[in-house]
Amino acid sequence: MNGSGKWRILPPLVRKRWPLLLALVIALVALVSSWQPGMVLEYFQDRASPFERFTLVLFLILLLPVLFARLRLPAVVGLLLGGVMLGPYALDIIPPDTPTVDLFASMGRVFLMFIAGLEIDMRVFQATRQRSMGFGALTFALPLLAGMGVAWAFDFGWVAALLIGSLIASHTLLGFPIMTRLGLARSEAVAVTLGATIFTDIASLLVLAVCIAIFQGGFSVGGLASLLGFLAVYAIIVLQGLPLLGRLYFRKHREDEQSLFVFSLLIVLLTATGAHLIHLEDIVGAFLAGIAVNRLLERSPVRDKLVMLGESLFIPLFFMAIGARLNLPVFAATLINSLAFVACIVAALFFGKFLAAYGARQAYGYEWPETLTMWSLSLPQVAATLAAAMAAYETVNEYGDRLITESVLNAVIVLMVLTSILGPILSERFGLRMQIPASDQEPDLERKREHNPQPNHQPTQELNDAQA
Repeated sequence: MNGSGKWRILPPLVRKRWPLLLALVIALVALVSSWQPGMVLEYFQDRASPFERFTLVLFLILLLPVLFARLRLPAVVGLLLGGVMLGPYALDIIPPDTPTVDLFASMGRVFLMFIAGLEIDMRVFQATRQRSMGFGALTFALPLLAGMGVAWAFDFGWVAALLIGSLIASHTLLGFPIMTRLGLARSEAVAVTLGATIFTDIASLLVLAVCIAIFQGGFSVGGLASLLGFLAVYAIIVLQGLPLLGRLYFRKHREDEQSLFVFSLLIVLLTATGAHLIHLEDIVGAFLAGIAVNRLLERSPVRDKLVMLGESLFIPLFFMAIGARLNLPVFAATLINSLAFVACIVAALFFGKFLAAYGARQAYGYEWPETLTMWSLSLPQVAATLAAAMAAYETVNEYGDRLITESVLNAVIVLMVLTSILGPILSERFGLRMQIPASDQEPDLERKREHNPQPNHQPTQELNDAQA
């Protein structure tokens, strides 16, 4: 057999890619021969440039969500752990207090709340507005009161207690994709919970703004009225002015997608900056901007690009920055010394949200599977909760005191991890019960008709028209 015949015995991939394989072998031999334990870690700690550190962070942003998805854990948990791993209490690669980390953390929380507002479907809210407002008021007020009771029991002041209560009063619909997969996105119970998100997010951000203003400047009726007046004026300008300005700009530059993207990004940053000018948190302006432009960007490719930029870069960087800034000794001390406080906050959330769902059952005649699905959907505390907690923790008064202590922030992180895992699991479990054929639920339905002659747990025609 000649040389060319021997060459053909090799697999096609080897014949086509032999230069690459040879180069990889040479590189591997060189790497192994010069390898020293700790060499890579020492390089990233002492000599790596910001560009190289950023490359490492992007690698973890790509790797960790995929890895934790295989473990059936939320991606946010992996990103937090990645930040902890890179922070000063583990590998000490990323200094947590640099201006670059501050920039990405600020961009991340702004995009987090902007996308939260952008994904709100006001047509669904309008179709179920009475029940959404009713459930929203319950699922905000009851956990708020329970959280305030816990905070008072642990000797927090009334401003901190009000803020702590508001932190567990909002919710993030992590289980909504599960409802969509189960074919329940158009069910009334899910739509009402979706609409209630608008109420709880706006109310929690309003409480945050009021608490920060009082903590920094003291309480006065005139100051509170002034703050609420500025907020009302700013909300009207954003909610009515941005859609008008956006339509004019989009009509003029409809063919220039790059300009439309820069314009939309500028809107997000301007509204966040404008909120600061009237002594509000930037996340309030970003959330209002998302609500204002969600109909404008509904059919524009710019929307997908903004969401992709936020969800693939800035929001993961925000979670990693939180992990990098997490003080592990204090976090461990919180779990050991303040375990009672953490457990009571968790119990206040679970109990308050359950009472709200039960109240909706009593008021609107929902079946137990629908009631428990609403409860499980309203449990996860991620977006508004974590963004508001970080804003409160970073708020310092003239005496150098923080609005909430580091132990409260750590309790919120524990709450976020726990609810982001349990919430979707419970949502899928209770959602599957909603899919049981009507014949199997006939006794329950008959009992429901006895107590509620006109049950309305199926989608209304108005809701179907809105979501079509």
